[in-house]
Amino acid sequence: MNWFKQTLANVVGTEEPIYGPEAIQSVAKQAESTPYTELKKEDLKWVAPQYTSVETQTFYVMADNGALAMVQLIYNNIAGLHTTCQFNTKIFSFDSSTPHLWHSNTLSNHLFDPDMYSFGADNLAMTLNEDGTAYTIKSAVNEASLVNLTFTRQTPGVAVGNNGTSYFGTDPSKPWGSMRHAFWPRCSVEGTITTKEKTYDLKGRGFFAYALQGMKPHHAAARWNFVNFQTPTYSAFLMEYTTPPSYGSTVVNVGGVLKDGEILYAGTSNSAQHLEIGTDSENDWPEPKAIRFTWDGKTKDEDIFHAEVEGPLKRLDRIDVMAEVPGFVKSIVGSVAGTKPYIYQYYPQNNPTLKVKVGDTEHAEEGTLFCEATFIS
Repeated sequence: MNWFKQTLANVVGTEEPIYGPEAIQSVAKQAESTPYTELKKEDLKWVAPQYTSVETQTFYVMADNGALAMVQLIYNNIAGLHTTCQFNTKIFSFDSSTPHLWHSNTLSNHLFDPDMYSFGADNLAMTLNEDGTAYTIKSAVNEASLVNLTFTRQTPGVAVGNNGTSYFGTDPSKPWGSMRHAFWPRCSVEGTITTKEKTYDLKGRGFFAYALQGMKPHHAAARWNFVNFQTPTYSAFLMEYTTPPSYGSTVVNVGGVLKDGEILYAGTSNSAQHLEIGTDSENDWPEPKAIRFTWDGKTKDEDIFHAEVEGPLKRLDRIDVMAEVPGFVKSIVGSVAGTKPYIYQYYPQNNPTLKVKVGDTEHAEEGTLFCEATFIS
């Protein structure tokens, strides 16, 4: 009966019954014995499930000249019946009087290479090199946003636990849903995005995130927090989601702190705190005004590890998902009661400092921060 209810919810888009926290097998369980796993090339294969799912590859750029940009490929399957692919590009504006350069385009004639490492479509190629150390993204899908970028990882890629995956379902041996994340937290970036007005040189640092939501997104998570922090020496990241009450409002948090060539720490004992909150008058979501992100655990040498960054935020953008994203996303969420997804994107009001403590040794370094707070239901 649970399977039937879940299948009905997945296909029709209804709200789920209350299964309780025991119906999610968090990746934190894996992390108790295996805090993290370094990615191999085969861990970067596209899965392209033949059931309701959203699979994404997202590349963030923090350029040496101060530019902030993002490119993203979304592969979406609805109930195993229909597949849609979308390519998004965004160059952020730090001036509230100037709009962000945002383009979202549906792709045609998509295909994967035989080994499922690279993706192609009309006027687009996203290619992983032979060594599995660099992605090249070339797109002429939209003449107003011509992309030619290369992301080369500077540290090992990482997944928390054995495989970065949490599983959903009342029978752990037969999960009906999943959530997987894998990261290249510290990359060098070369290349450009060319608009009709100018060519943006995006040489600098980058962050790559792979995600596979193996169920309807609003069934897996009600809220999200995300941070990407880059300094000359360190890269810190955190991805946290809170499940709906269906799964006990369980918090799942994966994150890590790295240096060039080295994973200092990765695991699940991290936190994202909203220190100050202001209610958004347009939708009543508790929009964060100041944040603190912390990372706690042990290094591979068993040294006690702690890192933190905090400070006030400036809103870069507020995205009304139902109003602005393509129709295929709306078909996933449908009109489920209480579902009104908004994504808030931020940068800091000042130059934030990442404080890192390994054993008795402490370091502090200013850097560039980008974070998101997402409210779904």
